[in-house]
Amino acid sequence: MTHFLSAGDLTPERSLHLFRIAAALKQRWKTGDRATPLAGRTLALIFEKPSLRTRVTFEVGIVQLGGRAVYLAGSEVGMGTRESVPDVARNLSRWVDGIAARVHAHSSVETLARHATVPVINGLSDVEHPCQALADYFTLWERGLDLATTRLAWIGDGNNVCHSVMLLGALLGTEVAVACPPGYEPAADVQARARSLGSRLTITADPREAATDADILYTDTWISMGQEAERERRREAFSRYQINDRVVGFAKRSVLVMHCLPAHRGEEITDAVLDGPHSIVLDQAENRLHAQKAIILELLGGSLDDV
Repeated sequence: MTHFLSAGDLTPERSLHLFRIAAALKQRWKTGDRATPLAGRTLALIFEKPSLRTRVTFEVGIVQLGGRAVYLAGSEVGMGTRESVPDVARNLSRWVDGIAARVHAHSSVETLARHATVPVINGLSDVEHPCQALADYFTLWERGLDLATTRLAWIGDGNNVCHSVMLLGALLGTEVAVACPPGYEPAADVQARARSLGSRLTITADPREAATDADILYTDTWISMGQEAERERRREAFSRYQINDRVVGFAKRSVLVMHCLPAHRGEEITDAVLDGPHSIVLDQAENRLHAQKAIILELLGGSLDDV
């Protein structure tokens, strides 16, 4: 694996390999192991969008592995405006050992990867959020779920996180049912790619159909960054797609509820569900750190043997 731009770039074997590395890194850190397999390595963080979880987990992740991060705000770099994306990639490749980029356009991470001589990690784009999906499935895997027999219901916007959940679910054999209002379904090309990877994918407009007998209920904000002007139209379109106690009641009694955060409480999910006994959202958030440490270790040439 040279770069990590899409959840669909993985294989089932590579995914499980990363889960095992993440689990080992998590366990060793919690037991006080402070090995530094990436001592002296530097990871550049280009962030065109604000972030809590992605920024902190990348910065803390490289530091825990012994390296350091250099944070570059999008306005400072000006990718594609102040300086061409290829030139950004070529310059950073002379100074750092890896690049993690949180961008508006997916083409930006693809262009960075095409011109960089160091690994590039997609920290979120308008098409995908593969690091989130890796942490999500790692969270389910570490809880002992058989991902090949798990039914995951995504209820809400067919957005970038949904895309990555669909693609990685296809690789791992997870059944994914997506319930969206008409016009907000996942992109057709991502649906096609998921199906080409063997996905057991259902797209429906009925949240009850998706939630029925689900092992996992997953949602995300209805109004992502950059969609603020559509706020009222989206609230109206998604009003039937809230995860609340009624929707939880359609799923299995053991259902787990996921959200990639930040949550708009009272919109896509109620307080009672988000803070309730089925919720594992903080486990997901914690595992962003450990899953990304596994990616960084793999891509920057470190070894678990050195941890």
